[in-house]
Amino acid sequence: MSTSVVILLVLAGLSESAGRVLPLVARRPRLSPRLVAGLMVTGTVVEGTVIALWPVAAWTIADFVSSGPLPSTSELAWTPALVAPLVLAAVLAFPLLGPFLHLLLLAGVGAGLAGPLATATGLGWWAAAGCVAAAGIGLAATVDVVRRLTARVVAGAREREAVAA
Repeated sequence: MSTSVVILLVLAGLSESAGRVLPLVARRPRLSPRLVAGLMVTGTVVEGTVIALWPVAAWTIADFVSSGPLPSTSELAWTPALVAPLVLAAVLAFPLLGPFLHLLLLAGVGAGLAGPLATATGLGWWAAAGCVAAAGIGLAATVDVVRRLTARVVAGAREREAVAA
């Protein structure tokens, strides 16, 4: 992975993280700056990693779907042109500004990944697009479940602290 791709993945992760954390800060303005910074850093790492894993997950799904064995190394990788639109995700992730636009952006990036996946695997474009979509939805659902479980654990710990005090 080139340095420019890594930088764009970090910026895209930061962008996604900002899109999730800033509405929380707007609803709860008294959050400590240290907590907000921690949420932003953690979110950047998690979201950047999930974005980086999207082509790998799509390749893995394509390996299951294809009739013959795929080459042992994944030829599907992020390029600066493919990952650059994801840097816009923060603006589009704000709940009032357009979840539909955010979804449309992700669909466009996924369509961009489908072409190289179809070429590398020999699958048709629609099958490759299905693999990319399944990988994206699976990764997003996994992150959402972990995020919700973490929120419940933190809320339960705070509740127990309040009862104990």
